[in-house]
Amino acid sequence: MAAKLTIVGNINIDFVMEAERMPRPGETLVGTELKFVAGGKAANQAVTAARLGAQVTLIGRVGRDAFGPALVQNFEREGINTDHIVRDDGATSGAAFIVLMPSGENSIISVLGANDLVDSPQVEEAASAIERADILLTQLAVPLDSVDRAMQIAVDRGVPVQMDPTPIGRGLPKLWHRSYRVTPNETEAEEMVKVEVTDIPSTLQAARKMRRRGVKVPVIKLGAQGCLVLDDRGPRLVKGYEVEVVDTTGAGDAFAAGLAVRSAEGAPADQALAFANACGALACTKFGAQTSLPSREEVEQFLKERGGEANAEVEEI
Repeated sequence: MAAKLTIVGNINIDFVMEAERMPRPGETLVGTELKFVAGGKAANQAVTAARLGAQVTLIGRVGRDAFGPALVQNFEREGINTDHIVRDDGATSGAAFIVLMPSGENSIISVLGANDLVDSPQVEEAASAIERADILLTQLAVPLDSVDRAMQIAVDRGVPVQMDPTPIGRGLPKLWHRSYRVTPNETEAEEMVKVEVTDIPSTLQAARKMRRRGVKVPVIKLGAQGCLVLDDRGPRLVKGYEVEVVDTTGAGDAFAAGLAVRSAEGAPADQALAFANACGALACTKFGAQTSLPSREEVEQFLKERGGEANAEVEEI
C-alpha cells in the first residue's frame, strides 16, 4: 500500500542565477544564466514523495500572480492533492533568489510572500488530511503558530511528525520536541540545542540533547558523509554516497521525503536512511530544485548499483 504523507509548509518560485562566486559588499557581478524553477521546502518534499510513489497532500498558500497558478498546476501534474492550497489575492507567491556557483554550492535569499499567511484556520480546515496521513512533514518557512497547530493535530491523532527545522532563523515551534523525528543539518542542530557541532562526538552530543528533550529519533544530516541517527538501538552513522555534484538545491528536501516515504512503508530504520541518502545524493546530480528530484525508479537503480539499501554502510558509534 502506498505511503500517505501530508506536508505543511512553503511553496516558492526559485530565481536561479549562475555566477562564479558571491559578490562582495558593494560589488556587482555579471551572472551567466537566469532560470525560473519551482521550489520551496514543502513543495520539494511533496514532489519527491509523489515521485517515490506516495499519496501526498500539500497544505500551503500561493499568490494569484503569474507564478501561483502555474505552481499549483505543477503539483497536479505530479499527482499531489492540492485541495488545501489557498490562492491568496492579497499576496505574491513565495520566492527564493539562488546564486549557484560552479562547485554546486549555493546561497539563497528567500522572500516568504503568501507562505507567511498560512494560518491556523487554514491548518484546521485540513485536519482530516493530517489525520489520514501515515506521517506529517513540517518545515519552518510558514508561521510557527501554524506549524504548532499542525503538529498538535497530528500528535492528538497519533500521527508521527517529521520536522525539517529550516529555515531556523525565526526560532522553533513550541512543540518541536514532540516530533517523532527531526532532520536538521549540522548548523541547524547547533542552533536547536546550543551545542557547537564540529565533529562526530559533538554531533552525537547534540542528538542526545534532542532526545532528552523528547524527540524520539534525531537524524542529523552530514552532507556527503551521510547522517547520524540516534534511536532506541543507539547511535550510528549511515554513510552517504559519492556523486558528481551539479547543484545541491533540494538535496535536503529529497532526503526528508525519501526518509518519510520508506519509513511509512515500514522499512527498517537503516534501510530508510540509506534510501534517504540516495535521494539526497541524486538530487545533487542535476540542476534546480524540483527539476532535480528523483523518481522511485532512479533511486532503486542507484541503490541496486551500490548493493541495495539493505547493504548500506553503517558504523556504530
